[in-house]
Amino acid sequence: MKTRAFIIILLFYGYIAAAQSFLPGELSFSEYIGYVKKYHPLVRQSGLLVSSAEAELMAARGGFDPKIEVDYNEKNFNNKNYYSLLNSSFKIPTWYGIEIKAAFDNSEGIYVNPQNTTPNSGLTSAGISVPLGQGLFINKRMADVRMAKVRLQLSAAEQKIQATEAIHEAALAYFNWKRAFDEAQLYETYLDYAQVRYNGITKLIEAGDKAAIDSIEAGILVKTRKLNLTEARLKLTKSRLELSNFLWIDNVPVELAETLIPEKNVRNSVDASFNINLKTTASSVIESHPKIQALQSKIGLLEIERSYKANMLLPQADVSYNYLSEPDYFTNYRFEDYKIGLNFSFPLFLRKERGALKLAKLKIQDGLLDLDFERVALKNKILAHQAEIETLIQQQKTTAELVRDYSAMLSSEERLFTFGESSLFLINSRENNVVSSRLAEINTENRLLASLAGLFRVLSNPQ
Repeated sequence: MKTRAFIIILLFYGYIAAAQSFLPGELSFSEYIGYVKKYHPLVRQSGLLVSSAEAELMAARGGFDPKIEVDYNEKNFNNKNYYSLLNSSFKIPTWYGIEIKAAFDNSEGIYVNPQNTTPNSGLTSAGISVPLGQGLFINKRMADVRMAKVRLQLSAAEQKIQATEAIHEAALAYFNWKRAFDEAQLYETYLDYAQVRYNGITKLIEAGDKAAIDSIEAGILVKTRKLNLTEARLKLTKSRLELSNFLWIDNVPVELAETLIPEKNVRNSVDASFNINLKTTASSVIESHPKIQALQSKIGLLEIERSYKANMLLPQADVSYNYLSEPDYFTNYRFEDYKIGLNFSFPLFLRKERGALKLAKLKIQDGLLDLDFERVALKNKILAHQAEIETLIQQQKTTAELVRDYSAMLSSEERLFTFGESSLFLINSRENNVVSSRLAEINTENRLLASLAGLFRVLSNPQ
């Protein structure tokens, strides 16, 4: 009996050595994250935010582009030249609302309006328009450019946040795939152990060394392991398909091959890929955090809006001066040839302007409150993740010790079984403890990796 039991144990450990002889290709975490950062649509889409902001800045600066205007009208009827009117100008808008203008007008015809009459050679003018109230220190063109520059900073912060979200989701998909793979490998291994043990027990029963009831107990364990393995393989298939959502190469989605396996010691790659320093203090990263920078940029936009609304309380007063001359007379300046203008308007109660200014101030107060809250929330999130990671590291060590201790108990029980001093029930019980502790170790590792990814998400530094 002892000899046959010893043969069963030899078969049992011989299968372990054979199972470790082949390892398929490995997809490391750093390689996978590299593909995600370079090719995934959501990460690339985040880069469009900066490009869009740059396009908006270019459009806003277009408000200061010089402009050429030409207006020509001519009327002929019954062989009569009623009028021929040419109005052309070249305008240069400047930063402080001042506009420089040069123009050339020429009018001919028998029915030309007297105020439009010009010398035969035409009339040239050069002048300047200056706002003395609204628009001198800030106007719509200035506000648009300033706001576009702030939006560029805002888009850079939002790009980091969006890219971080995509990388975080991709990392969780990889960790779930690894957990499902480890669980499937575990159940597959112990199904083979149970099958080998069942075959050995059957032979012992046939030889008359064991009771028939032992085959039922061994068979129950085999069926249980098969059910566990079927469920684990389903989870592995689903996790592999979920991972494929994040695996792109050159704008083409790639389906993960079944022969690929996750990295065994993924923790080192996670630390390198996420560039996480667990001893980083929250206060050292808060002010440079993308969410804080985004909120500060939004407050900056509101400040520009407030300045523009405050400027609207001033009266609108625009003065202009244009020197007039025939083309040949520009060399001889005549002070008496000019055209001046004055435009003035001012609402008596300013209720619309005062209401808009008050609303802008309230928006700034709201933004400042959001900023204060986000600073505190980020600090607490960082501290919470750091505390969770430290706890999970300790739990991981404890579960590893449990696996080692339960495995030692199982090995001891198997040795006693070879001497006829133990039973199949005790071996199965010890083995279930090993499986349970190993599952706990896999789950703890997954929680630790997910917590590291969560800290990476909170820090929002995808570079």
